[in-house]
Amino acid sequence: MKNIIPQEVTLHEVVLRDGIQNEKNIIPTEEKIKLINKLIDCGLRRIEVSSFVNPRFVPQMADSEDLWNKIERKKDVLYSALILGEKSLDRAIHCHVPHVGIFLSASETHSLKNSNRSVSEAKKEAIVLIEKAKSAGMGVRAGVMNAFGCAYEGKIPIEKVTNLISNLVKAEPDEICLADTSGMANPRQMREVLKQVREVVGDRTVSLHLHNTRGLGLANVWEALQHGVRIFDTSMGGLGGCPFIPGARGNIATEDTVHMLHEMGIKVGIDLNCLINESLCFEKFIGKEFPAMVSHL
Repeated sequence: MKNIIPQEVTLHEVVLRDGIQNEKNIIPTEEKIKLINKLIDCGLRRIEVSSFVNPRFVPQMADSEDLWNKIERKKDVLYSALILGEKSLDRAIHCHVPHVGIFLSASETHSLKNSNRSVSEAKKEAIVLIEKAKSAGMGVRAGVMNAFGCAYEGKIPIEKVTNLISNLVKAEPDEICLADTSGMANPRQMREVLKQVREVVGDRTVSLHLHNTRGLGLANVWEALQHGVRIFDTSMGGLGGCPFIPGARGNIATEDTVHMLHEMGIKVGIDLNCLINESLCFEKFIGKEFPAMVSHL
């Protein structure tokens, strides 16, 4: 049976969370609000606003409550936050966050560095968090980090990933996300992993969080498109990278992804020129050139 390329794709913008979390200069709350509104003006309809983490470890997220209390929430936009633990979820509930991402790692080493929990402990906690978030009326995406390999441990067995996902599915999240946290995925591996994951999740929505550490980000998008994935995390400018993985450079750039999809005739509902302009403006604000390519043609 031939693979059918989707006619429409949704991008989940993570520049305000994954993108800026490693930046040393703290970005003011008001500047973040301006960026959110500009991204919406460009057509983005899924935006990860922040993560609720300990500000001692990620100072850039210290204003999460203030940010959530000040943003103007538009009805046609999905505003989301990343959750790391029960206190984190309680903070999100207090801020009336409508949608959360709850992730665990397939790597023991990364799990301990990222959350100070073993994979087994993180799995049990994730299930509790998903159930609590759903009880609070939140939309939930549950995900597995390092699903395609780990910078610390190397290859991660597919069976380990599918086992974690099968446990997460029992808590009935709305979406399953596979994260290439270390940027180690390749198209052949992407095909094999997605086939096996689909056997576990059935018709449940599957999304991807891809990094471009080794330059294979868009190649992996192309492969995933052929296997039914229609939601991709992207970061304006290609900013991002896990603070607990050395060398895990940025996410796939939103503007590069939009350009590729536009060229293939796939609808994304995003004004590329608008996005490039905002990316270049934010680049000047940050004070360094971003990894994105089409912005610098």
